[in-house]
Amino acid sequence: MKRFMSMTLVVALVLGLAGAALAWGPRGAMMGGGMGPQMMGPGWQGGAMGPGWMGGGAGCPGMAGAPGAAETPQAVTEEKAKELATAYAGKYLKGFTVERVLPFEGRWGTAYQIELKGPKGETKVLHVNPWGAVRPFGPLAATE
Repeated sequence: MKRFMSMTLVVALVLGLAGAALAWGPRGAMMGGGMGPQMMGPGWQGGAMGPGWMGGGAGCPGMAGAPGAAETPQAVTEEKAKELATAYAGKYLKGFTVERVLPFEGRWGTAYQIELKGPKGETKVLHVNPWGAVRPFGPLAATE
């Protein structure tokens, strides 16, 4: 009886370890409650296929080959980034002017950090992505 219980315990442990190995596998958690690289967890849209590759629209970099889509969008130049930031500041940040344009390499190409100076000496920062989208950046962005 003791030998039978020992063998049953060994078999149960082996099956449990095999199940855990199958669930977690070499690429991360599949069914273990976590989000592995192959699961659609947070940030899945910016995966290997590019931003918005599922559910994107015409003009999105990942959907350039879709029927009715325009050609692949051209990267924004420094002059265009300054122009976009000036238009944004004119609409949303009255009295702010472009102080500096700083290019940096982003995940999908060259993006720009635009530093704006306000009428009272305050500073705000905007980011322009490689396709021309402008958004406020930093802790000052959350206070607006």
